[in-house]
Amino acid sequence: MIESNTITKGLDVQAIRQQFPALNRQVKGQPLVYFDNAATTQKPQVVIDALVDYYTNYNANVHRGIHTLAEEATALFEASRNAARQFINASSREEIIFTRGTTEGINLVAYTWGRKNIKAGDEIIITEMEHHSNIVPWQILCEEKGAVLKMIPQRDGVLLLDEYKKLLSSKTKLVSVVHVSNALGTVNPVEDIITLAHQAGALVLVDGAQSTVHLDIDVQALDCDFFAFSSHKVYGPTGIGVLYGKKHLLEAMPPFQGGGEMIKEVTLEKTTYADLPYKFEAGTPNIGDAAVLKTALEFVTKIGKEKVRHHENELLAYATGLLKQIPGVTIIGNAPNKVSVVSFVIDKVHPQDIGILLDNRGIAVRTGHHCAQPLMVCYGIPGTIRASFAMYNTKEEVDKLIVGLEKALKMLL
Repeated sequence: MIESNTITKGLDVQAIRQQFPALNRQVKGQPLVYFDNAATTQKPQVVIDALVDYYTNYNANVHRGIHTLAEEATALFEASRNAARQFINASSREEIIFTRGTTEGINLVAYTWGRKNIKAGDEIIITEMEHHSNIVPWQILCEEKGAVLKMIPQRDGVLLLDEYKKLLSSKTKLVSVVHVSNALGTVNPVEDIITLAHQAGALVLVDGAQSTVHLDIDVQALDCDFFAFSSHKVYGPTGIGVLYGKKHLLEAMPPFQGGGEMIKEVTLEKTTYADLPYKFEAGTPNIGDAAVLKTALEFVTKIGKEKVRHHENELLAYATGLLKQIPGVTIIGNAPNKVSVVSFVIDKVHPQDIGILLDNRGIAVRTGHHCAQPLMVCYGIPGTIRASFAMYNTKEEVDKLIVGLEKALKMLL
């Protein structure tokens, strides 16, 4: 095997690993090898400490209180909004809406912008490689409105842009596209997709659940109309996410939910709504996790996405090369531009059987359709085995994966 190395271009992986307590545990008597980062990342100690610190010292409801704890909690909550604005380079804090995650962000746009603007005969375009959360909301909307949902086809993990151009027309009102495929790792050419959509008069929503942790995100440079991502895939807590929207679009959209916080004034006859971003944040928010999002984003920024990206790409190339040497293995999705996700199948072996046997060796991978069933249908497979790498993974761990696969195949074949 290729010689392993845990220090790559200034990234001290061993020092990073020491900041993630979960990596110290054992599974089935073996040291944990965590290769399910596309599902969720592990949390560094600074994030864990920040969450404990919030509930220990600052717990209070935000915005409505004048006492000290309420003011301190509000300051932490809004500091995270500012951090998220900076992380994706939105033009103003009013364009940052806190949600429960990417799924809720997409649904918010479908239920508010969509219900107001989509009419019978209109068309929405997505891709064959979407996560279910970027398929189902649009199916619901199209069925309700009599609109048409179309898909950009892909071939071996690459979107066919010529076919996309053919789908665009004056009927196209929205293009909702995944930035990075969770099932394949493909980095889609969203810049070109956005430009072409705007030329056709359509808006664009970008699902950034998988891209935000790996790529440098600049929503102004992309010129996307909406962008959604989740904290828990960027080393932050679960249950909190961000929806970015261009200010003029958000201002024109009706509220998503009704209740406290999203109102300016309520009478029995009529309600006037709060200004952005609060119009879309009804009720008591997930304050603790939102406040800690800032800590996670600062953690990623301090380490440096470019250094992490280089390390993760090395792991991807290393793992892909070794997997191709195993008889019967087929890599699913071979786009030239990928993040650190390798998805594969093995002849005559069900992915779930491999997942169970790897887990017995302490190796965590994801098996199944990865909430991308239409994509699996394109390949004619029930699912894949997916290994996804993060800043704290090593080539030594990849070696363990390969050994685990070889031993599993001896048992199964």
